[in-house]
Amino acid sequence: MGATAWGVNVLGMYSWARSFVATFPPGYFALVMASGIVSVGLSLEGFQVASRVLLALAVFAHLVFSALTAWRFVSFRAQMVADMHDPRRAFGFFTFVAGTNVIGVRLATESPVTALILLAVSAPVGILLGYAVPWVSVLGRAKRPIIAAANGTWFTWVVASQSVAVLAAAIEPRFAALQQLLAMVSVMAWSVGVILYASAAMLVVLRLMWYPVTPLQLNPPYWVSMGAMAITVVAGAKIIEMDSTPMVDSVRGLIAGLVVVFWCFATWLIPVLIAAGVWRHLVHRIPFRYDANFWSMVFPLGMYAVAGIYLGRANTLPIVEQVGHAWLWVAVVAWLFTAGSMAAKLLSTSLRREALGLAVRRVPGPLVRQPNRRATYSTS
Repeated sequence: MGATAWGVNVLGMYSWARSFVATFPPGYFALVMASGIVSVGLSLEGFQVASRVLLALAVFAHLVFSALTAWRFVSFRAQMVADMHDPRRAFGFFTFVAGTNVIGVRLATESPVTALILLAVSAPVGILLGYAVPWVSVLGRAKRPIIAAANGTWFTWVVASQSVAVLAAAIEPRFAALQQLLAMVSVMAWSVGVILYASAAMLVVLRLMWYPVTPLQLNPPYWVSMGAMAITVVAGAKIIEMDSTPMVDSVRGLIAGLVVVFWCFATWLIPVLIAAGVWRHLVHRIPFRYDANFWSMVFPLGMYAVAGIYLGRANTLPIVEQVGHAWLWVAVVAWLFTAGSMAAKLLSTSLRREALGLAVRRVPGPLVRQPNRRATYSTS
């Protein structure tokens, strides 16, 4: 009986794992992004122990999610391709690029070689996805109008591009031989990201104006619109601090002014997004319970804090830096709440599965239907 019960548990867990991997959201790397950027913020504030704990969690989550994604590619390729063709989910693939680079930024001073390797992995993937995702999910889609499917996840494309710019700028002082190349990569990625933000914002605004929006549709990923603006500020602030090269010198003054404008716009977006949350959860009473999309809200909160700290130091703006210091604790509280909610949900799911397993093991045998009789339980 013990061996049978153990076998039932193993088969049940394997079946659940396969089901989870088959439907694994491509945007789950937002957890890595959120943990990584809060780790960066805590490191900037001198809380090294807490920062390293979050860094370890981010690295662990990245490894697990990468393994799950590889398993999904091998065993459930059709579902993965379907996600790539779905404009509501396809842009979630960019979270791999952003999550990888956020970890790299945190490691830039402690392990610059590791950070360079992460950039060497993420940049080509970002370029590939940057052409493949829009073409497959938007331009190559027969169903029209595509704009009806635009949502907050589209700004993740911007975040991915700017994360390349941030990491390239962060490691540039550590590699003198690569200074020119890293400067060019950083400025190009920043410039592309700015144009992408304008494009994504236009499409999302048109979607909100032309089509009705339900409370369920106005979900946490819309916070990425603010996070994308905030990481644009961080990337610009890092470029301002880069050593002199022809590429950096030609745009330093322009970027120094624009990042202040972008920070102001990111700040303006926060009350709008809070109002949207009130409309969703208080007015329409959508339950405020854990969803994987919550990590898409934690990342922008952390990125806004880091943007204030970086910009304040780069442009000597003490008020902006103080805002970043204070906002970091908002991000920390959001991270703790989301992580606790996720842990509670996982525990609840595990207990339900265990209870279901016990119920199954108590059944004496398979249900056998016999002609002209009631269904009975076989004891053979």
